[in-house]
Amino acid sequence: MGKPTGFMEYDRKTSSSESPNSRIGHFNEFHSHLTMEEQRLQGARCMECGIPFCQSGMMLGGMTAGCPLHNLIPEWNDLVYTGNMSMAYKRLKKTNNFPEFTSRVCPAPCESSCTCGLDGDPVAIKENEYAIIEYAYQNGLADANPPKVRTGKKVAVIGSGPAGLAVADQLNKRGHSVTVYERSDRIGGLLMYGIPNMKLEKSAIERKTEIMKQEGITFVTGIEIGKDMKSKELLSLFDKVVLACGASNPRDLNAPGRDAKGIFFAVDFLTQTTKSLLNSSFEDNKFIPVKDKNVIVIGGGDTGNDCVGTSIRLGAKNVVQIEMMPKAPDCRADSNPWPQWPKVTKTDYGQEEAIAVFGKDPRVYETTVKEFIKDKNGKLKAVKTVVLEWAKDEATGRMVMKEKAGSEKTLDADLVLIAAGFLGAQKYVADEFGVVLNERTNVVTKAGRYVTENGKVFVAGDMRRGQSLVVWAIREGIEAAREVDESLMGYSNLSVQ
Repeated sequence: MGKPTGFMEYDRKTSSSESPNSRIGHFNEFHSHLTMEEQRLQGARCMECGIPFCQSGMMLGGMTAGCPLHNLIPEWNDLVYTGNMSMAYKRLKKTNNFPEFTSRVCPAPCESSCTCGLDGDPVAIKENEYAIIEYAYQNGLADANPPKVRTGKKVAVIGSGPAGLAVADQLNKRGHSVTVYERSDRIGGLLMYGIPNMKLEKSAIERKTEIMKQEGITFVTGIEIGKDMKSKELLSLFDKVVLACGASNPRDLNAPGRDAKGIFFAVDFLTQTTKSLLNSSFEDNKFIPVKDKNVIVIGGGDTGNDCVGTSIRLGAKNVVQIEMMPKAPDCRADSNPWPQWPKVTKTDYGQEEAIAVFGKDPRVYETTVKEFIKDKNGKLKAVKTVVLEWAKDEATGRMVMKEKAGSEKTLDADLVLIAAGFLGAQKYVADEFGVVLNERTNVVTKAGRYVTENGKVFVAGDMRRGQSLVVWAIREGIEAAREVDESLMGYSNLSVQ
C-alpha cells in the first residue's frame, strides 16, 4: 500500500502545534494541519508490510495493540496517496462511525503497532484519518443519508457517549427507530464534558449529531432514566433498551481531611468548565475558580493532564500533578517490544504548558497524598504527601507499594482535583433495570455478548467493559447494535469487523 519506496523517501510529518504560551490564552484546538499535497506524501509512507498490525486491535501485554475498530488503514493510506479521497472516506466509514472524534482524541494504538515504526517513525495514520474526514465534510460526502425503509421496531439508547452514539447510528441505518436519552443538557457524554474543548472542539460533536438527527435519530436531553423516567415506562414504549451510561463512578481518595472545602473530582471540574465556556464564555462564573490558586492534580492519566491544561488556562498560580506509579522509561524496555503499546514517558499538551509557564514538569512520581490539611474554617490549605516504594508483602510474598519512612512533604494547596479514574456503572441505573454488577461494578453479560439477564435490556461501552478508550466504546456499540438487531429481526446485515 502507498508508494513501495515511500517510507524510505519521505519523513514522517504531522500537524504543527501553536506554542504553549500562546495557546493557553484560549480553549480552542491548536493544531495547524498539513496541506493535501503534504498529506498525500504521508499516505505514501505506508509500506507493503505483509501483516498490517496497525489494524489488529489485539491485547498484548495487557494493552491495546492496533486499532480495536480494525480500520482498513493500509487501504485508505493508499487512497490518500493516490488522491482518491472519496473512496478513502468510504473505506474509513466502513469500520468507524465517528472518525471526526477518533482523529482528535484517540491515542493511536494503530501507530504504535505500525511496521514502519519498528525501525523508524510510524506512518502518520491519525493525521491521515483527520484529513479524510475533514475532506468529506468540506465536499459534501458526509451529508445525511437516512434509511429508505423503516422496520417499525423501536429502540431506546440510554447515554450519548461514543458507545451510545455508535449503537444509535448502526440501528438507525438498519431502519429501526432510535431514541437516545441523555441526562445532561447536551449530547455527547464523555466527548462533550469529559474532554476539554482544546482537545475536541464541541462543534465537531454538534456537526455530527445534527447529521444523525437529519437521518432520523431522536435525541432527548435533560432526562435521567431511573429518576425523571422509570424503566417500566421505557420498557413499555420500546422493543429494546440499550444501556450505554459509561463508567460514571469516579475513584475517590480516602485520606484524613477528605471533607475539606476545595477538593473536587476531575470530571466535575472539567464538566463545569466546559459548560460555562459553551454557555457564556465564562461570563456566568458557573465553574470552579482556579485563578491565583495552588492546584494539586491527583492522577497521571489523560484526565489528569486535561486538568493541568485547563487549570493553567483558568489562571492557576501553580500546578502539581501527583502520580503513584514510577516514571516510565524514555525508550521501550526490552520487556515491552513492538508491536505492544510503548510504555514510555509521554509529555502531553498540559505538561508542555506547565513547563512553559512554571519552568518545570508538574509531575511528581511514586507519591500519594497522605492527608488533606484544613484551616480553622475547614478550607483546604495544604496536602501532606509521602513517597511510595516497592516492597515485598510478608503475608502474600507479592511486591506492593508502601510508604517510604521519613519522606513526608507538605505542599501548599488551595484546590485539589482527583483524577484517579473511574470504578464502573452507577448502581441506581443497574438497580432500575434489574441488571447484575460484578465485583468491578460493571454490568454482567455472558462472554462476548451484550444482552443482560433481562432479554429486552442490552449494555455497551464502559458500563460493560470498564473505563477504556473511545475506540473500544465505538466497537462495543457496533457489536451491541448487531446483537440487538438480531434479537429484533432474527438475523442481521449490520457488519462487524
